[in-house]
Amino acid sequence: MNKQKLIFVVDDDPIVNMMVAKRFTAEGFKVDTFDYGESCIEALDRKPDLVILDYYFVKSNQKVMNGMEIFDKLKEARPDIPVIMLSGQEKGEVVLELARKGIVDYIIKDKDLIDNLRTAINDLFEK
Repeated sequence: MNKQKLIFVVDDDPIVNMMVAKRFTAEGFKVDTFDYGESCIEALDRKPDLVILDYYFVKSNQKVMNGMEIFDKLKEARPDIPVIMLSGQEKGEVVLELARKGIVDYIIKDKDLIDNLRTAINDLFEK
């Protein structure tokens, strides 16, 4: 596996960003974190190999795109980029809609988040 792959992590929870960045940097990946999708989209010229994207974003006093909107913009700009969606919710219809749109994986934010992400990333990059 090419360890110098660039992963973008987009989550408005700084703890999730920190945990994911810390773990996958330690495994040899380059990891850039973003609090909101808008800043991730602006950085697409850095050509990430993977985007790990939260589904739900909240920003006080300001409207921000949700994960579905960000995903659509990502695919518009770079149709080839794989996206793994993170979420605290387990709504089946959301997962189905995202699967139809072409996400690589959907991972619930729970105590197994990092292990499940590692499995999904290994599966993706070993193909």
